[in-house]
This record gives sequence, C-alpha cells and structure tokens, in this order.
Amino acid sequence: MRGTTATGAVRAAQDGVEAPRAAAANASEKTLLVLEAVLENSRFTDVVEATGLAKATTHRILATLVHREFVTLTADGSYLPGPKVLALAGRALQRIDISAIAQPFVDELVDRVHCTVHVGVANGDEIVYLIRADSDKPYQMPSRVGHAIPLHTSGIGKVVLAGLTDEGVERYAARTGLPARTAHTLTTVEALAAELAEVRRRGYAVDREENVPGVACVAAPVHDHTGTVRYGLSISTLTLEHSLAQVEAMSADAVATAARLSAALGHVG
Repeated sequence: MRGTTATGAVRAAQDGVEAPRAAAANASEKTLLVLEAVLENSRFTDVVEATGLAKATTHRILATLVHREFVTLTADGSYLPGPKVLALAGRALQRIDISAIAQPFVDELVDRVHCTVHVGVANGDEIVYLIRADSDKPYQMPSRVGHAIPLHTSGIGKVVLAGLTDEGVERYAARTGLPARTAHTLTTVEALAAELAEVRRRGYAVDREENVPGVACVAAPVHDHTGTVRYGLSISTLTLEHSLAQVEAMSADAVATAARLSAALGHVG
C-alpha cells in the first residue's frame, strides 16, 4: 500500500482524520511532533500540515504546551517558542562540549584519510586547536591542543575569515598587520581577500605551507546552531608525503565531516 502523501496528510488532518504515521504515534510522540512543528511554524494550519495530526488533536496539544509555557500564543493567533523552551535551550547551549561532540567524527575521518585531523575554534583574532587526532603515520604534526595561531595563516582560520564581510576582513588586517609565519603566508589585504573569495566559492580552504613550512592542510567550516562559522575542521599532512593537489583532493572528506559535525551542533543547512 502506498504511503500517504503530504497533500493527503493535510487533507486528512483537515477532515479530522490523522495521517497513518501520526495516528500510530502515542501521546508522547504526538506532543513532540507538535512541539517540533511549532518551533518551525507559527500558524496553526502550518502546524497541522507539518504533523499530519487532526486539527482537534493539534489544538488540544498546543493548548497544553501554552499552559505549560513551552509555547506562547500571541494576540494575532501566532504560536511562538515559549519561555520554558528558551530557558531549556539556553541551558543546553551552555553545556555543549564541542570536543566531546566532535571526537567520534574526527576519529572516523582519521581512519579514512590516514592524516592528522584538527578541530579549532575562533578566539579573537586567532584559532585555538581543540582537537588534534594523529594517524598511524610515524610522525606527528607540530601542533598541540590549546595552541593559538593567527586566522590568516591557517586553513581553519581562513574558513572563519571567509564568514566575515569584506569590511570585517579589512578590520582584522588592520588590527593584526597580517604578519608572516612562512614565505607563503598571505600578508596583504588584496591577496587575503582574493583567497577568501575562493574559499567562499569552493566551500573549503587550503593552507599551502602558510603556517608551518612543509605542512599543508585542507579545512572546512563548522557552523554552530545559529549558522555562524566559529569552528573549523582540517586534514593536515606533510608536503613530502602529499602534493598540494592530493591535499585538496581530500576536501570532499573534510567538507562532509564538517557538515555532519555542524548538524550535530544544531545547524540546519
């Protein structure tokens, strides 16, 4: 038997009959369906459509959520997240441990690419490494957890800078002076701006020995729940082992893992 289509679910709900998936849900599941829908839709009819529940059922659950302050009903009849939901969200965000969330993704990526993987966070004008996971190679990267480096000299830093406006990048350059770490570091606003335009276009950044001689990496942005790029993930290797073309070829792995990590942090892409 074919499943109920979205249009069929809406028509059924409007007729007072719940869609099969919604009808099979227990009371707790129906409440969660409504709560999830009302966090993304403010109109009653849209909540009914999203859940596939009957109007009467949806209205009854919404009334309970309003009474318990998980949902707020405005004067114009719109439904908005209530004070209890906002308070719980704030507490949950305070408890987020990016390192604990990221570690399984990092370990899986290391096993796949056999290179060192870093996760870093923007702290002012620097990137601070939160995770460094080494592969089975007989060498280690010259980096450590807690180490801070300028944004413009690293792949992770460049994906963070790419999330800024041109004016924001210019302010960063004025504050820092774009100091060189190696002969390959981008030290002019023009060169950095051109590079960041490429990062935005491609969706990833490449560090071409710009921070440490002989070390290259490809990095992808990690978005938080607001969509802001505060974190980044990179795959690092020695240029003696991988050419820059081979490093860039690992961009798909970096981007895919960063996207999964972003989703785990609450980002809806």
